[in-house]
Amino acid sequence: MAMADASIALSSGQGMVKLDIEVQPGAKREGITGLNEWRNRLQVAVRALPQDGEANDAVLDLLSENLDIPVSSLELTNGQTSRRKTVSITGRGLEEIHQRLTEILEGI
Repeated sequence: MAMADASIALSSGQGMVKLDIEVQPGAKREGITGLNEWRNRLQVAVRALPQDGEANDAVLDLLSENLDIPVSSLELTNGQTSRRKTVSITGRGLEEIHQRLTEILEGI
């Protein structure tokens, strides 16, 4: 079975890359867990609970670590109180992020 392409969760414009994600808060294990092909979103699991922005902070930390991008280059631009979120990434190109996500997804 062919694996979904990470590009379905990515878009670019206005000098930034946008990454659409779906978050599972309160998870036992943290990490990038897959790709939701129906919603065109990268799936991310964090241990933090969705209270006082803790899960949002955990998501940005996790993406920063996995994508090797400083947290200061990541901004939650949509979905602050939803499981479905959009993260804007500055200082990196679409191809670079796509390549890194592909490597991560292939390793799952």
